[in-house]
Amino acid sequence: MIRQGGELRISGRVTNTSGRRVGAARIGVRIGAAGAIDTRGELATVARRMPLTRADGPEVADRTARLAPLPTGAERGFRLTVPVPDLELDGAGAYALTVHVVRADGAAAGTVLGLTRTHLSAYPDATRLEPLRTTVLWPVLDTPRMEALTLRTQDSVLPVFRDDQLTAAFGPGGRLRRLVEMGKGQPVTWVLDPDLIVQARAMAAGYRVARTPGDTDPRHATEGQGGEAAAGWLAALRAAVRGREVIALPYADPDLTSLARGGGAPLAGLLRRASRTGRSVVDRALGVHARGGVGWPAGGELDDGIARYAKGLGLDTVLASGAGVASAGELVSEGATDDGAVSLEGGTTALRYDAAIASQLFASHPAAGASGAPARLRLRQRLLAETLTAARELPYARRDLVMVPPRRMPLAVGRVLLTVVAEGRKAGWLEPAGFAAALRRPTAGRLRGFDGYPLARHAPELPPSRLAAVVRDRLRMRALAKVLSDARATAASVRAALARSVATAWRADPAGAASYQRGVSRYLTASIASVRLVPKSTVVVTGGSATIPVTVDNGLQQDLTGVELRVLSSRPERLTARDRAMPVRAARAVSRTVRIRVKAYANGPVRLTAQLYTTADGRPWGAPMTFTADVRSVPSGAVIFVLGGTALIVLAVAFRLRRTRTR
Repeated sequence: MIRQGGELRISGRVTNTSGRRVGAARIGVRIGAAGAIDTRGELATVARRMPLTRADGPEVADRTARLAPLPTGAERGFRLTVPVPDLELDGAGAYALTVHVVRADGAAAGTVLGLTRTHLSAYPDATRLEPLRTTVLWPVLDTPRMEALTLRTQDSVLPVFRDDQLTAAFGPGGRLRRLVEMGKGQPVTWVLDPDLIVQARAMAAGYRVARTPGDTDPRHATEGQGGEAAAGWLAALRAAVRGREVIALPYADPDLTSLARGGGAPLAGLLRRASRTGRSVVDRALGVHARGGVGWPAGGELDDGIARYAKGLGLDTVLASGAGVASAGELVSEGATDDGAVSLEGGTTALRYDAAIASQLFASHPAAGASGAPARLRLRQRLLAETLTAARELPYARRDLVMVPPRRMPLAVGRVLLTVVAEGRKAGWLEPAGFAAALRRPTAGRLRGFDGYPLARHAPELPPSRLAAVVRDRLRMRALAKVLSDARATAASVRAALARSVATAWRADPAGAASYQRGVSRYLTASIASVRLVPKSTVVVTGGSATIPVTVDNGLQQDLTGVELRVLSSRPERLTARDRAMPVRAARAVSRTVRIRVKAYANGPVRLTAQLYTTADGRPWGAPMTFTADVRSVPSGAVIFVLGGTALIVLAVAFRLRRTRTR
């Protein structure tokens, strides 16, 4: 940003990539008219941000730098100083700054050999624009790391993590630690995922790391090394958010768009319950009163389906791109910034944020290919120009500006964002404001609607097949909870993992998303299969009464309750079970033998089927087990009893037939 009376200092490097030697040249500067920035980074000639043609203007006279001849592949630095009055700027505004290299001599003198563009923001001391009330969100989020798997010891239950990457992120110099340190004391609104707080507390209390992600045996996990780093990060975060606005997102920051469009309705109850618990965790862990009920759809996309789904989760406020929400009395409908709260039908409030600034912040993410000092400088210049242009759109109106960075905000982006807010505040066109202030006076509005869902947003969505798998896993978790002596801890661990399975963070890592969900499914499959009947071959029954042993194997890490054993005979006239159902109780990781009393009536083989059932609802558990009982040496009295019973049945049938003929 420049002021009248100062100097503009430009430095850079010129590289010859033409494949041939370049003769003597000069470096000059051109300034375009004050205006708005289009999507290609150029400037328009009116005070509205819309794509218009470039307006570079003439070269600044007598303010050039000479460049010596450059061989192929050579590189040379330059410095250029231009007094601000020589730029002949027309008041406050964002200007297109073009630095070009042109031939200095010969027949082709004046030919442009190369150029680069950036943005120059000017705000003279006499300028009196109404400052934009600026709300800056400061997200501290990361990809889920904790598994559904736990290792039970005599004294505690240790969670198992997929990997130990959070140790570096929480430690000194790590991304999450530096974000907390950078945001401390700044005029920002903290946006936190309760699940990240839960994971940090779990690490600080002791945890394990899986040998391979998705492993189903907690005994293979090794001791985690990040307890001290996690405890230090929690302490730093607690100090940073003290007295500041804090937003607690729904637990694990679920992908509202994927859930609304892909069949996530059966998961709404689970996510709503997890979110209520998550907010209380944030309040207790950080000593704050966090704001809940705020949803953040990926990309700020909002339609009727997403709004309804968010409302079903108890989310009354949704962060939305200004491209999708219109206020009823919108002053500018042709591209001007119109951030702020809009009340929609159904009781949802959409807080619109600046889509142009959000796209620039996302484009500067390392994953988008932008990194290093030049990229940071371009982002800084661009954001200054964007915010100043937004202030000039309606220079005397009291308006809002909401700045939303990427969820996993890189440190470089956060540093630039804070610098821009500080410079805009010092100059006078930005005025920091809180989240609550931005929601204070919502205007009536409506959803604009989309002409087809944007493909760029559709591609990274969680596929419906994966959401269906999460729904099935939830049902299996409910079944598992019925047979556990301490179902609460296991159910809470699995519910949290199911919520993590649909996190928005997986959009950046589809392979990791599939791996995580498969890991939860394998854990449930292994847990359910670990309670089984041990196969038997043939047992011999001698005498009229006997007991048959049936072994139940409990491979769980806790006591087995809530199941009963039933045995059915294929030949009840020969052998029957006297015990209709036998309750089964087994300590963790042991086998228990249940003895079923039987009554034999006749000699010979009988096929028996043993099956476990849940006592809560009488549903079968696991696969049945079939074996043969060979009845031998049944007393003659028992045989006579059986024959007599058979004769009585025959006589009864004959008597009934005779009566029928008589009628």
